Amino acid sequence: MFRLPKTMLARLLLPCLAALLTACSVTDRAPAVRLEPDARWVVLPFANVTETPFAGQRAEAVSEGLLRVLGVADVRRYPASLASDNLFDNGAPKDADKSLEWARSQGARYALTGTVDEWRYKVGVDGEPAVGVTLSIVEVSDGRVLWSAVGAKSGWSRDALSAVAQTLIKSLLTPAVRP
Repeated sequence: MFRLPKTMLARLLLPCLAALLTACSVTDRAPAVRLEPDARWVVLPFANVTETPFAGQRAEAVSEGLLRVLGVADVRRYPASLASDNLFDNGAPKDADKSLEWARSQGARYALTGTVDEWRYKVGVDGEPAVGVTLSIVEVSDGRVLWSAVGAKSGWSRDALSAVAQTLIKSLLTPAVRP
């Protein structure tokens, strides 16, 4: 019987284990830009293009909290009373200019917005959580997109959907907020 030395076995298993762990997520980001974390930021409504009701609002809440964790002290969120509360609405304001006007009225420098394209537990025996989002940071004064990122991540069957979402959104936002 052929036996591999332990060091050789470790050298073979470590890359396989690393590939397995990273195969659960995919992210792409624009190069980091110089943003001011001490400026006023707002979180605008996220479009929800999933079949999961209120996935956009959930992503907004996670993003707002993570901006604070990443060092942005002054963050405001678009008021729910101005957004639709229709269960089947996609979450984006009917008039994007209206949300930017609101951001300007708040004296914001940057606005974070995005789209949620997956927010669910996969169907099957294990029911793994899966999240997919696109994020954009907009210069409020002129509506120009300064930075964007897109990512998707799935977790293990015992992971919470919110934990997978938090991990993904944090991995996308961190380079933009802390270049």
